[in-house]
Amino acid sequence: MINNRRFPPNSRGFQPNPPRRQQPMRQRQQSLPENHTASRPEPGEMLTAGNGAPIYDTANSETIGQDGPVLLQDVQLIEKLAHFNRERIPERVVHAKGAGAFGYFQPYESMAPYTCAAFLQDPSRRTKILVRFSTVIGSTGSADTARDPRGFAVKFYTSEGNYDVVGLNLPVFFIRDAMKFPDFIHSQKPSPRTNLPDPERAWDFFSLSPESLHSITWLYSDRGIVKDYRKMDGFGVNTFIWVNAQGKRCYVKYHFLCGEDMDVIDRKEGVRLAGLDPDIATRSLYQSLSEGKPLKYEFCVQLMDPKEADSLPFDPLDDTKLWPKDRFPLKKVGVLVLNQMPENYFAQIEQAAFAPGNLVPGIEFSADKMLQGRSFAYLDAQRYRLGVNFQQLPVNRPAVPVHNDQQDGSMAYFYSSSSINYKPNSLAGNLPLESPSPCTPGMHYAGAVTRSPISKTDDFCQPKERYECMSEDEKNRMADAIGYELAQCNKEIQTRQLDLFEQVSPDMAHRVRHQIMLFETKQRG
Repeated sequence: MINNRRFPPNSRGFQPNPPRRQQPMRQRQQSLPENHTASRPEPGEMLTAGNGAPIYDTANSETIGQDGPVLLQDVQLIEKLAHFNRERIPERVVHAKGAGAFGYFQPYESMAPYTCAAFLQDPSRRTKILVRFSTVIGSTGSADTARDPRGFAVKFYTSEGNYDVVGLNLPVFFIRDAMKFPDFIHSQKPSPRTNLPDPERAWDFFSLSPESLHSITWLYSDRGIVKDYRKMDGFGVNTFIWVNAQGKRCYVKYHFLCGEDMDVIDRKEGVRLAGLDPDIATRSLYQSLSEGKPLKYEFCVQLMDPKEADSLPFDPLDDTKLWPKDRFPLKKVGVLVLNQMPENYFAQIEQAAFAPGNLVPGIEFSADKMLQGRSFAYLDAQRYRLGVNFQQLPVNRPAVPVHNDQQDGSMAYFYSSSSINYKPNSLAGNLPLESPSPCTPGMHYAGAVTRSPISKTDDFCQPKERYECMSEDEKNRMADAIGYELAQCNKEIQTRQLDLFEQVSPDMAHRVRHQIMLFETKQRG
């Protein structure tokens, strides 16, 4: 729930000689309803300019005579055009096209044995949430049915601050170190020379990055194209740490399971839908909500004692790997229910800012190299995209009061009536107070500073297991989708990628090779 407390205005006026003792810092804030929207004009209310002055004519500019030039003094025209020019904010570098909805999370039982996070303790307590679905690579005008990973981001408005899980509809990722993330995204985006999609650039990167093989078997499977978010699972991908009140820690991975059968959409159907209804997933989401049909996802976790990591044949902090469910079974945590459409897309979805760096007590970072990089990158991206005060926007505002000594900056909504904005201080009683230190020490790490890959990579075992569990039809659809793109690449890239597929499964390499030959024959014909 959003904090709506009103703070009274300062009625004391200017004080040339204020008392030496200052009052504790208080923030003033706009009063907004819980659904984050400003009030709508009532019938008969007068149209005004930004300064509140009435507007009498919205269709005609001020001119010298009926046919004369427009005057610079027409501030109504200038304000209207200037604001229009600034209506859009920078597009997200990734996850640009999205849709979202509000709802709630409710745990099935207390997770106190594993974490002291407040929102995971009481089965009778609901926590407000916002979920944003998105495509990763495409721009805001791209089609919902492009073959692309989907974002599955959840913002929990908890009693201890906002907690964000920024995940995907695939359980693994293409790289394991954030150092390679800009390179990966550059390779998937349109060519900087032509601004056209170029499969050769994407597969050049893949063929030189064996760690991407596992994600390829997911992206080019039946999960790679989505037309209904109701039928799409979500995964946290990163590994976090849960810590309980006694200081015991465990590794944790998140799963948000829809419980419905997926739609099977092959490459050709995806292209057809992209032309027929490029917004089909967004439309389906809002239609369901408008008809009173909520979306539900079961929140499950896999838990691991950090001491078990060394005994595994893979690194559990590697985002290109799955944890076997027979050894680390899914534990049901609670349910996510989406039942409220946004009332304004720009204010509540486009300006929504998610970041893995938004943690709450009881949840910590692991040494997952992707997570470590994302903890900075996402917050920094939001500062660039929305401004340094993005967390003051209604949709990003925590459900609890915020007290700190940060001040000013672009679009600052809050200000303090105190003259004390530093610590330590004696003039304000050293307020705001610092939180007590955790009762238990954090994770212990030791070693030389180095730039090196993880010790256990094994890029082929899990892709092989994934491929072998597919049906014959899904294998054929995968080969068709991959072969279609590889046929547009040069022979060197084809050879490198087929060699990698050969190490995953000779059958996989054979099927893809056959499809490449078919497409190349069609191109020559």
